[in-house]
Amino acid sequence: MKDLVRQKLSIHVEVMDMLNKQIEKEAHSSSAYLAMASWCDHNALSYSAQFFYDQSLEERGHMMKIFRFVNDNGGTAYSPEVKNVIHDFKSLEEIYETALDQEISITQSIHNIVQKCRKLNDFTTENFLQWFVKEQMEEEQMMRRALELFDLMGTDGLGLKLLDERIPQIRESNLPD
Repeated sequence: MKDLVRQKLSIHVEVMDMLNKQIEKEAHSSSAYLAMASWCDHNALSYSAQFFYDQSLEERGHMMKIFRFVNDNGGTAYSPEVKNVIHDFKSLEEIYETALDQEISITQSIHNIVQKCRKLNDFTTENFLQWFVKEQMEEEQMMRRALELFDLMGTDGLGLKLLDERIPQIRESNLPD
Protein backbone atom coordinates (compact mmCIF):
# COMPACT_ATOMS: atom_id res chain seq x y z
CA MET A 1 0.00 0.00 0.00
CA LYS A 2 2.84 2.40 0.85
CA ASP A 3 4.27 2.13 -2.68
CA LEU A 4 0.83 2.78 -4.19
CA VAL A 5 0.43 5.98 -2.14
CA ARG A 6 3.88 7.20 -3.17
CA GLN A 7 2.98 6.66 -6.84
CA LYS A 8 0.05 9.09 -6.51
CA LEU A 9 2.14 12.00 -5.27
CA SER A 10 2.01 15.37 -6.99
CA ILE A 11 5.77 15.55 -6.52
CA HIS A 12 8.31 13.00 -7.65
CA VAL A 13 9.43 10.53 -4.95
CA GLU A 14 13.13 11.41 -5.38
CA VAL A 15 12.33 15.09 -5.03
CA MET A 16 10.22 14.42 -1.93
CA ASP A 17 13.17 12.62 -0.37
CA MET A 18 15.43 15.57 -1.19
CA LEU A 19 12.88 17.95 0.32
CA ASN A 20 12.89 15.92 3.54
CA LYS A 21 16.67 16.30 3.64
CA GLN A 22 16.19 20.03 3.08
CA ILE A 23 13.80 20.11 6.03
CA GLU A 24 16.65 18.69 8.14
CA LYS A 25 19.04 21.35 6.83
CA GLU A 26 16.63 24.17 7.60
CA ALA A 27 16.08 22.80 11.12
CA HIS A 28 19.84 22.59 11.63
CA SER A 29 20.23 26.19 10.42
CA SER A 30 17.55 27.33 12.85
CA SER A 31 19.33 25.61 15.73
CA ALA A 32 22.74 26.89 14.62
CA TYR A 33 21.40 30.44 14.58
CA LEU A 34 20.02 29.96 18.11
CA ALA A 35 23.50 28.91 19.26
CA MET A 36 24.98 31.99 17.57
CA ALA A 37 22.37 34.21 19.23
CA SER A 38 23.22 32.73 22.61
CA TRP A 39 26.94 33.39 22.09
CA CYS A 40 26.17 36.99 21.12
CA ASP A 41 23.91 37.47 24.14
CA HIS A 42 26.62 36.07 26.42
CA ASN A 43 29.14 38.51 24.92
CA ALA A 44 26.91 41.61 25.23
CA LEU A 45 26.36 41.91 21.46
CA SER A 46 22.63 42.45 21.72
CA TYR A 47 21.97 43.59 18.15
CA SER A 48 23.72 40.58 16.67
CA ALA A 49 21.93 38.37 19.20
CA GLN A 50 18.56 39.70 18.01
CA PHE A 51 19.67 39.32 14.39
CA PHE A 52 20.41 35.63 14.94
CA TYR A 53 17.24 35.04 16.98
CA ASP A 54 15.33 36.46 14.01
CA GLN A 55 17.37 34.31 11.60
CA SER A 56 16.53 31.23 13.66
CA LEU A 57 12.81 31.96 13.42
CA GLU A 58 13.12 32.61 9.70
CA GLU A 59 14.89 29.29 9.09
CA ARG A 60 12.23 27.47 11.09
CA GLY A 61 9.66 29.18 8.87
CA HIS A 62 11.51 27.90 5.80
CA MET A 63 11.50 24.41 7.28
CA MET A 64 7.76 24.59 7.91
CA LYS A 65 7.05 25.92 4.43
CA ILE A 66 8.78 22.90 2.90
CA PHE A 67 7.23 20.55 5.47
CA ARG A 68 3.73 21.69 4.59
CA PHE A 69 4.43 21.61 0.85
CA VAL A 70 5.48 17.97 1.04
CA ASN A 71 2.37 17.02 3.04
CA ASP A 72 0.04 19.15 0.91
CA ASN A 73 1.24 17.35 -2.20
CA GLY A 74 0.57 13.84 -0.95
CA GLY A 75 4.00 13.15 0.49
CA THR A 76 5.14 12.54 4.03
CA ALA A 77 7.30 15.15 5.68
CA TYR A 78 9.47 13.95 8.53
CA SER A 79 10.22 15.85 11.71
CA PRO A 80 13.99 16.28 11.71
CA GLU A 81 16.49 15.40 14.39
CA VAL A 82 19.07 18.13 14.91
CA LYS A 83 22.64 17.12 15.71
CA ASN A 84 26.10 18.65 15.71
CA VAL A 85 25.23 22.26 16.42
CA ILE A 86 28.32 24.33 17.19
CA HIS A 87 28.00 26.45 20.33
CA ASP A 88 31.54 27.75 20.81
CA PHE A 89 32.94 30.55 18.71
CA LYS A 90 36.13 32.59 18.94
CA SER A 91 34.69 35.85 17.65
CA LEU A 92 31.70 37.59 16.18
CA GLU A 93 33.44 37.61 12.82
CA GLU A 94 33.73 33.81 12.98
CA ILE A 95 30.00 33.61 13.63
CA TYR A 96 29.16 35.65 10.54
CA GLU A 97 31.64 33.64 8.45
CA THR A 98 29.99 30.43 9.70
CA ALA A 99 26.57 31.88 8.91
CA LEU A 100 27.65 32.75 5.36
CA ASP A 101 29.06 29.25 4.83
CA GLN A 102 25.80 27.82 6.12
CA GLU A 103 23.73 29.96 3.74
CA ILE A 104 25.94 29.01 0.79
CA SER A 105 25.42 25.34 1.66
CA ILE A 106 21.64 25.83 1.84
CA THR A 107 21.71 27.64 -1.53
CA GLN A 108 23.61 24.78 -3.14
CA SER A 109 21.13 22.28 -1.71
CA ILE A 110 18.14 24.24 -3.05
CA HIS A 111 19.80 24.49 -6.46
CA ASN A 112 20.38 20.71 -6.46
CA ILE A 113 16.70 20.10 -5.79
CA VAL A 114 15.69 22.51 -8.56
CA GLN A 115 18.07 20.72 -10.91
CA LYS A 116 16.51 17.35 -9.98
CA CYS A 117 13.02 18.81 -10.52
CA ARG A 118 14.00 19.89 -14.03
CA LYS A 119 15.45 16.49 -14.81
CA LEU A 120 12.27 14.76 -13.62
CA ASN A 121 9.83 17.35 -15.03
CA ASP A 122 8.48 18.10 -11.55
CA PHE A 123 7.20 21.55 -12.48
CA THR A 124 5.10 22.02 -9.34
CA THR A 125 8.04 21.63 -6.99
CA GLU A 126 10.36 23.66 -9.19
CA ASN A 127 7.84 26.50 -9.15
CA PHE A 128 7.54 26.22 -5.35
CA LEU A 129 11.32 26.35 -4.95
CA GLN A 130 11.74 29.57 -6.93
CA TRP A 131 10.82 31.51 -3.78
CA PHE A 132 13.71 29.78 -1.98
CA VAL A 133 16.14 30.53 -4.81
CA LYS A 134 15.42 34.25 -4.43
CA GLU A 135 15.42 34.05 -0.63
CA GLN A 136 18.84 32.39 -0.57
CA MET A 137 20.30 35.07 -2.78
CA GLU A 138 19.10 37.64 -0.23
CA GLU A 139 20.37 35.60 2.73
CA GLU A 140 23.87 35.29 1.30
CA GLN A 141 23.93 38.99 0.41
CA MET A 142 22.95 39.92 3.96
CA MET A 143 25.75 37.84 5.50
CA ARG A 144 28.28 39.27 3.05
CA ARG A 145 27.23 42.81 4.00
CA ALA A 146 27.72 41.99 7.66
CA LEU A 147 31.20 40.63 6.96
CA GLU A 148 32.09 43.79 5.03
CA LEU A 149 31.52 45.74 8.25
CA PHE A 150 34.36 43.86 9.93
CA ASP A 151 36.76 45.17 7.27
CA LEU A 152 35.44 48.70 7.68
CA MET A 153 35.08 48.92 11.45
CA GLY A 154 37.48 46.39 12.89
CA THR A 155 36.96 43.71 15.49
CA ASP A 156 38.19 45.33 18.70
CA GLY A 157 36.56 47.44 21.38
CA LEU A 158 34.53 50.36 20.10
CA GLY A 159 34.69 49.15 16.48
CA LEU A 160 33.04 45.88 17.47
CA LYS A 161 30.34 47.68 19.45
CA LEU A 162 29.63 50.07 16.57
CA LEU A 163 29.55 47.15 14.16
CA ASP A 164 27.02 45.35 16.38
CA GLU A 165 24.83 48.46 16.38
CA ARG A 166 24.83 48.53 12.53
CA ILE A 167 23.50 44.96 12.20
CA PRO A 168 19.79 45.90 12.27
CA GLN A 169 20.35 48.15 9.25
CA ILE A 170 21.66 45.18 7.27
CA ARG A 171 18.46 43.22 7.92
CA GLU A 172 16.28 46.24 7.11
CA SER A 173 18.08 46.87 3.82
CA ASN A 174 17.39 43.28 2.80
CA LEU A 175 13.65 43.35 3.49
CA PRO A 176 11.46 43.08 0.39
CA ASP A 177 9.84 46.29 -0.84
